[in-house]
Amino acid sequence: MLNRRDALWGLGLTIGAGATGLARRAAAATVPPLSWTPTALTPDQARVVDVVAELIIPATDTPGARAAGVPQFIDRALADYCDKDQAQLLRTGLDRMDADARAAHGDAFVALTTPQQIALLSSYDREASAVRNQTPDQPHFFLALEDLVTVGYFTSEPGATIALRYDPVPGAYHGCVPLSELGHAWATR
Repeated sequence: MLNRRDALWGLGLTIGAGATGLARRAAAATVPPLSWTPTALTPDQARVVDVVAELIIPATDTPGARAAGVPQFIDRALADYCDKDQAQLLRTGLDRMDADARAAHGDAFVALTTPQQIALLSSYDREASAVRNQTPDQPHFFLALEDLVTVGYFTSEPGATIALRYDPVPGAYHGCVPLSELGHAWATR
């Protein structure tokens, strides 16, 4: 026979499961749909890259990785720049992130809440650091992903001109300046 305590406990579990489902659906709804077509990544992998890049370099008072086009940069890098082993390492890692998210939380990586996503990324970062310390020649997908996000962001126009102080090199050209205006000539060692 069901007593009041068991009934309330079951109702609490049902409501809790519903709230968790709502939180997951809300997290998935905050991920904008891809506005581009991936060529080297599957659409699921591209969505993972989109979310991870934005978690690594979020929008603040400067544009985030998504606004800077980092996911598209990574897709192009895998298609045109990376060798087959590098590209496969990253693709396998992205698939692993989805599989780990499903195993730990029952849903795809992009559908998890932000704290759950950050917890998974933190575990990959610790794992990558351990691998790098034990076997420096062994590549880890998360280090490769972080590198591509960083390079993609800081070589983008928003990353180079808004997030960083833009100083065009070699600067302005002033030809035929009298030595009296410059002072002494100089050299470096």
